[in-house]
Amino acid sequence: MVPVIALVGRPNVGKSTMFNRLTKSRDAIVGDLSGLTRDRQYGEARWQGRSYILVDTGGISGDEHGMDEKMAEQSLLAIEEADVVLFLVDARAGFTAADQMIGEHLRKRNKRSLLVANKVDNVDPEMARAEFAPLGMGDAIPVAGAQGRGINALLEAALGEFPRDVEEDLNADVKEGEEAVLIPGPSEKDGIKIAIIGRPNVGKSTLVNRMLGEDRVIVYDEPGTTRDSIYIPFERNEEKYTLIDTAGVRKRGKIHEEVEKFSVVKTLQAIKDANVVIFVMDAREGVVDHDLNLLGFALEAGRAIVIALNKWDGMVPSERDYVKTELERRLFFVSFADIHFISALHGTGVGNLYASVQASFKSAITRWPTNRLTQILEDAVQEHQPPMVNSRRIKLRYAHLGGANPPLIVIHGNQVEKVPTSYVRYLENTYRRVLKLVGTPIRIEFKGGENPYEKLKNTLTDRQVNKKRRLMSHHKKADKKRRDKR
Repeated sequence: MVPVIALVGRPNVGKSTMFNRLTKSRDAIVGDLSGLTRDRQYGEARWQGRSYILVDTGGISGDEHGMDEKMAEQSLLAIEEADVVLFLVDARAGFTAADQMIGEHLRKRNKRSLLVANKVDNVDPEMARAEFAPLGMGDAIPVAGAQGRGINALLEAALGEFPRDVEEDLNADVKEGEEAVLIPGPSEKDGIKIAIIGRPNVGKSTLVNRMLGEDRVIVYDEPGTTRDSIYIPFERNEEKYTLIDTAGVRKRGKIHEEVEKFSVVKTLQAIKDANVVIFVMDAREGVVDHDLNLLGFALEAGRAIVIALNKWDGMVPSERDYVKTELERRLFFVSFADIHFISALHGTGVGNLYASVQASFKSAITRWPTNRLTQILEDAVQEHQPPMVNSRRIKLRYAHLGGANPPLIVIHGNQVEKVPTSYVRYLENTYRRVLKLVGTPIRIEFKGGENPYEKLKNTLTDRQVNKKRRLMSHHKKADKKRRDKR
């Protein structure tokens, strides 16, 4: 089993900085403001051949109320599931009552805990050890998370008793003379990555907890509760998934705090990292302009999309009919996406989301042979030919797959740079209908045939071009005579 290490401590003692240092990432938001971390943040790390899972937590002060109380609950849950707890204290601030309270809790839980004195870059390590001796947790390990001082000693103390990883022999089943090729599938490790996105306070975190069947992330009746993008792997019906709870995205003009700007960046990164996006809207507010902007970003990123209208319960039939009419009118550009009417709070319709996620993911990653795509193109052209340009018909010759997630179909032909947008949409809809694609956008790229004389025209005179053509024709005739003699 991979050991789990939890970082706990008061607010603003450097837990998120330590998390980023140990995972060699920037997954946790860091700033000079206490209480930035709210939900449990998990990360994978490795040290001297030992893999481990690191958990970043919110600060515990002992006098929490409201949202802070829910943050503390998340931290206590992290302590329960950890194999080793790194109890971080601030060497600059010194010993506090909150440190005493956390230390007593760890002793009661009988957890293997290490006292870590952080921020000793300008503090005598021996003085820091003496300062926190009343905690009764042994000598504090002095570190400076921001500079990386003392990290190896810390990890040696935390992981030294755990065995090294067992290295897998990837060539074990390969016969002599064959080449071993490891081809990881899209769901080999983390499964289908599902990003839950939407405006603030539409019920994203409530939906995440309902899909998981536990209170994994903080839910509070206040916009902006979620700040980080929280990655949560889980299994359902022997299928692997990774849910990504994201911060709500408001209009750019309403974002003033630096922390919220970082949260928005994390959300946009999560969209690009996901395979499928569940776009959550508040059914009672209907479709607003900012919904369209955020949905457009997901389309530009090429993500498969499932739309969830939350808070559907309690609405009268006339209100529901109005919302459905607005969806048809304003979301016509994502008509390929499945729409679900759900109640994340009560669980109504939430289970149906998985079928749409599976279908959208399958459509996004399926690969088709060139002859299949070319046949669809030929049938489409036969049914409705491209327009004439300068008295010449646009010719589309063949198609092949250029990429997946989203599907990219490359079409070769002549005058392809003049194909009108309306005809591109016709081809997209034809491929979508024939291939039975749902939930995923399609991208079509055109490539024209190269004219062998185009480069010559740019550098030579007409007389030189004609001379070049005669020479090429002469060589062709000479080759033909030689072949005939043979």
